Amino acid sequence: MTVSVALFTSDLRLHDNPVLSCAVRGADQVLPLFVDDDGVRAAGFNAPNRRAFLADCLTDLDAGLRARGGHLVVRTGDVVEQVCALATSVGADRVHLAGGVSRYAARREGRLRAALERIGRTLSVHDSVVTALAPGVVTPAGSDHYAVFTPYFRRWADAGVRDVVAAPRKVSVPDVAPGTLPRRADVGGVSPGVMEGGETAGRRRLRRWLAGGIAGYEDGHDDLAGDATSRLSPFLHFGALSAAELVHLARHKGSPGAQAFVRQLAWRDFHHQVLAARPESAHEDYRPRGDRWRDDEREIAAWREGRTGYPLVDAAMRQLAHEGWMHNRGRMLVASFLTKTLYADWRTGARHFLDLLVDGDIANNQLNWQWVAGTGTDTRPNRVLNPVVQGKRFDPHGRYVTRWVPELAGLERKFLHEPWKLKPADRAGLDYPDPVVDLVEGRARFEQARGI
Repeated sequence: MTVSVALFTSDLRLHDNPVLSCAVRGADQVLPLFVDDDGVRAAGFNAPNRRAFLADCLTDLDAGLRARGGHLVVRTGDVVEQVCALATSVGADRVHLAGGVSRYAARREGRLRAALERIGRTLSVHDSVVTALAPGVVTPAGSDHYAVFTPYFRRWADAGVRDVVAAPRKVSVPDVAPGTLPRRADVGGVSPGVMEGGETAGRRRLRRWLAGGIAGYEDGHDDLAGDATSRLSPFLHFGALSAAELVHLARHKGSPGAQAFVRQLAWRDFHHQVLAARPESAHEDYRPRGDRWRDDEREIAAWREGRTGYPLVDAAMRQLAHEGWMHNRGRMLVASFLTKTLYADWRTGARHFLDLLVDGDIANNQLNWQWVAGTGTDTRPNRVLNPVVQGKRFDPHGRYVTRWVPELAGLERKFLHEPWKLKPADRAGLDYPDPVVDLVEGRARFEQARGI
């Protein structure tokens, strides 16, 4: 009787999971294992919103395995110690794992490989599980990664995505105590609007997206009030959905909206290949600009709380606090406001996002923040997004603003993005702060600091 271990990390699904598929094909029995890793908690990535979503994912994964005759095994502690102990106890000769790109994932893989070799076991690492195309598959001449998206996307589009693998029909698990599944109800401090997690919920949302939303994605993805994005990013982050499968399904649709959606999936892969090649960019400037960031606690607190006096910025920050998610256009705007209008360090914003985002991913979060701050891969490092202009363009009727900043709901449309222009008597009765900084002054301060 041969046994293998399928170690789940950021691939919490049954459909199109090469880790599980190869483990099932290669042995008589499989131990499906998730380790609630001490290292993740120590690194500060154990945020309540993600813990709640993770609990949903694990509960759903266990249910799917049970429907196939097996169950998920959950352990807590050091991932290497737990894997080696279980591999020894069930006589498993091989452990299957999805490749990661963060510095922590690389260290975990190295430690696990060495420890397994010491006890006569083998580690098999599978690429293109977390991403559609593995980092390093396409590289430019003379470099280990692409630093600009457009040439990367051309090569990415021509490279071809691996075939989708079917979910196993049966999973035979050795006689091992399953352990205790975490429960969302036991997680404190969760934002009230965090969506339901798990592969079942993700595939249900995906079906709705393919049936309707994706067709209008090209024209509607920046419509803040219309909420016309897929909201699939949390499921991709936890691997409850497969990026490779999404590419195939979207390409099959073939519409302009589907093509635009595929481009966003390529952006996700782009950031993963940058981080794989430059892991230090999770915390250090990818392209240093000599910034001497300001650290005004009052301004940063106003930004965090959604009380900057700029309605669109505040609406987006309040959406983040309530849902653990934010529209992509909002993410770009609030990041530009923090790093360029307030001239605060992008790491301050990235940390706040990681504290709340359900889809808080090191590659995409950190490198998107750097992209906006002008220290990353952006070819327009000094662009500044004006929250008034952005509001009038992407929320012209103020529906997004009034949804999240209800104290402005009674205003005429012309004042919704500029409430400071109200008559003094009307302004005095409004429970809403004055702008934390003048936009012209903020831009001038930024340009002077950057030497523009």
